Amino acid sequence: MRALVSLLTSVILASSCLVANADGLPGGSKLIFTTGGAQGTYYGFGGVLAGKVGETTSTTVTAITSGGSQANIEAMQDGDAQLGFVQTDVGAYAYNGTRLFNEKVQDFSTVANLYMEQVQIITLNPDIKTVADLKGRSVSVGAAGSGVFFNAVDVLKAYGLEIEKDIRATYQSFGDSADALKDGKIDAAFVVAGAPTTAVTSLSTTQKVYLVSLDKEHIDNLIKSSPYYSTYTITKDVYGTDSDVNTVAVGAVVVAKDDVSETDVYNFLYGVYNNLEEIKKAHAKGNELNIKFAASYEAVPYHKGAVKFFKEKGIDVKSK
Repeated sequence: MRALVSLLTSVILASSCLVANADGLPGGSKLIFTTGGAQGTYYGFGGVLAGKVGETTSTTVTAITSGGSQANIEAMQDGDAQLGFVQTDVGAYAYNGTRLFNEKVQDFSTVANLYMEQVQIITLNPDIKTVADLKGRSVSVGAAGSGVFFNAVDVLKAYGLEIEKDIRATYQSFGDSADALKDGKIDAAFVVAGAPTTAVTSLSTTQKVYLVSLDKEHIDNLIKSSPYYSTYTITKDVYGTDSDVNTVAVGAVVVAKDDVSETDVYNFLYGVYNNLEEIKKAHAKGNELNIKFAASYEAVPYHKGAVKFFKEKGIDVKSK
């Protein structure tokens, strides 16, 4: 009996040491992280982040494909996920109950603002040089009711154009849009994701890809009416375009259900921001991660686990 007790004590002590020696906080659980389509940046980068959190903390994160920002918030509402990617504008729509959301959704919180997502207008037609040139053409504007759709609405409106009235709209994912461009079924496509985006990069390996640039006057008017946008330049080396392309961008934010534990959200941030060099080697978007930018989202308050993490870094964030 003593031998058995001794053995059990040794096992318990060994287990305690494993927990105590874990990075981040002990006692993490398993989380589902909804990202985006298989050919978008969310899924590829989300998988890298999830893997690093699982490797370095007591929290296990599984990144899965999804329909994007709105679908990710709905998955959390339905109890199918605990974490998700959202565009900064879509997060604001949900929290305030506008556009994509008929009522306020406020039982989720911000984990971190990760990087900028560019509004990319992709075409294989060199004659399409401005947004105004899209008039009368077939254009993919993202999935119906998606964040991309509303980005398209905003950009087209800035140029005096309306979906359905002034363009022949199709509603397709990034991958389907790339295929439709290649097959000549559409003239252009809106893609809102971190550049380089897998679907566009794949297309550029077999086709000459052109990105439509936005001019300063229209960008300024767009930002004035929709302040969640910011100016962004996609340099010519990203897709091998002839010149740099001026556009607008929104942020890519990770959010969590309010009932996710403080430990798990803290561990997510710990696993990401304490392993930046490894993440940079694994995915190009790692180069854009910045602790101050992570704490910069204002539309949705931060989760208590994020508040704890950022406070340790000397940064105060808005909390509930």
